[in-house]
Amino acid sequence: MALFTRQHTYKTKRIHEGHIINLRVDYLRNEDGKEVERELIEHNGGVVIICRPDEKSVVLIKQYRYSVDELLYELPAGRIEIGEEHLPAAQRELTEETGYVAKAWKNLANIYSAPGFCNEMLYMWEASDVTLTEQSLDDDEEAEVVILSLTEAWQLVANGTIKDAKTVAGLALIGANK
Repeated sequence: MALFTRQHTYKTKRIHEGHIINLRVDYLRNEDGKEVERELIEHNGGVVIICRPDEKSVVLIKQYRYSVDELLYELPAGRIEIGEEHLPAAQRELTEETGYVAKAWKNLANIYSAPGFCNEMLYMWEASDVTLTEQSLDDDEEAEVVILSLTEAWQLVANGTIKDAKTVAGLALIGANK
């Protein structure tokens, strides 16, 4: 038997069509005839911005997240709108969430957020040569901009204050690109 067997979808059941995500159940059959169900979250993708006001610091936002009922420190991030390219989405999200505008942009990596049940791709961007303008949050958003040294940010990861996976990944990418 092959180590990896390709599974073929023979039926899909749409559960929910939402503004941010869609939910579906796929019914699969592998090459040996075994049938399984997979619950999937469809997401248009997102951008994560590692904003660098200078070589030694990073911009984070502190915001309440209802889904985990916690105040979290995160890198600025957001959804890619349908039909939107990821760089313009990153530029838009950085300004909306932090008030910063960057002249220099570098795509560091593209990562799946949770490939076991979700197709969301996160496009990780480094933004530098920044100027502070004005924050422009959505009506339902509240976020405090926090600037930390990379050492301080990693201390927050180590002590469990930063728990957000995309933020840990983004901080690691900055460390790897030194």
